[in-house]
Amino acid sequence: MVAIREAIVRGEFVPNQRLVEADLCEQFAASRANVRAALIELANEGLIERVQNRGARVRAVSIEEAVEISEVRMMLEALCAAKAAERVTAGEIAELRQLGKDMRKAVTEGDVVGYSQLNQRLHRRVREIGGQRTAAQVLERLRGQSVRHQFRLAMRPGRPSVSLPEHLAIIESICAHDAERARDAMRVHLESVIKALRETDAVATP
Repeated sequence: MVAIREAIVRGEFVPNQRLVEADLCEQFAASRANVRAALIELANEGLIERVQNRGARVRAVSIEEAVEISEVRMMLEALCAAKAAERVTAGEIAELRQLGKDMRKAVTEGDVVGYSQLNQRLHRRVREIGGQRTAAQVLERLRGQSVRHQFRLAMRPGRPSVSLPEHLAIIESICAHDAERARDAMRVHLESVIKALRETDAVATP
């Protein structure tokens, strides 16, 4: 499933493209049973849709839907950030600060892919530290549905330099055990994501 999912995220499979089980078996050297199970899981995540008598295809998520998803994420991730600030341990503080250093290094070196991966890791760790399992489950599903837009946004020239200080602000507020500031920092970051998504849509629309 991971390989198929990453191929969708990277744009190797485009929106509305049919996913033929036999072709996927050959491409990923997987059994028909494993591919079928992967497609069911990806459908549950909202990355693909299964059409009766026509198989599976990559689900097309519009910018409008991606913005709506990000607006819901903003509320839930702000909650997780606030809870993380209340619960974070000394060991987790060291881990988050190291993540911040790694993100700064990736931006300095122009490692966009590495920065994108660190970005995802940071958001995941904030959810985990916050201990909000229900929110984390909802967020993971929402992220799966808009992950292709997020990946494209992360690859946008100059975007890492914009989001880096936002992420560092989230890290520092959590490490300072300041729940209110952590909540606000996460909201500011997701508002920035929403703004960038809308700008991307405006550029793409003639």
